Amino acid sequence: MAEALLAARALSCEAAGRALFRDLSVVAKPGDLVEIRGANGSGKSTLLRCLAGLAVPAQGQVERNAALHYLGHRSGVAGPLTPVENLRWLARLQGVRVSSETLEQAMDRVGLGAERHDFAATLSAGQQRRAALARLLIGDVPLWLLDEPLAALDDAGAALVRELIASHRAAGGAAICATHAPLQDDEGPSSAAQTVFLG
Repeated sequence: MAEALLAARALSCEAAGRALFRDLSVVAKPGDLVEIRGANGSGKSTLLRCLAGLAVPAQGQVERNAALHYLGHRSGVAGPLTPVENLRWLARLQGVRVSSETLEQAMDRVGLGAERHDFAATLSAGQQRRAALARLLIGDVPLWLLDEPLAALDDAGAALVRELIASHRAAGGAAICATHAPLQDDEGPSSAAQTVFLG
């Protein structure tokens, strides 16, 4: 049996003195897709932040056995930089060496080939989301934690997200995603998909 890339056990989190969830467990193994569902304010983003190590749960523990990409519900793209410059900066921050060709290929893959040298501040919200998604294509990172990855995207952008996740899973990666819409690609892996409901 493959070792879990991430295992969270008996997690409990609170916000403003109110319990968001209690005694929650999440396990992600190679090939897994975990969809976290729930109403606004149910704790989806808080759970992802706990899994990423960006927040501390009130109770429970998280065991991380692999490098991870965390993509929050905000794109986190620096407006004064171009999409290529944003991606190059992130790669350097992670200590990953990437060629200009790799950066250009990532831009093409997320549909920003024509806009790769425009200032990110001039891009639409959907285009900025695509620029953020390009981070997933840099480096060999087994675990993706994605908060509302379909936010601001059109139908083609949503299809792109599903394709990226399916390819990542097929290559042995896993994704844990907070989402209001299904992320399972009908043509991708059909097993090892699970849903966690909050609230």
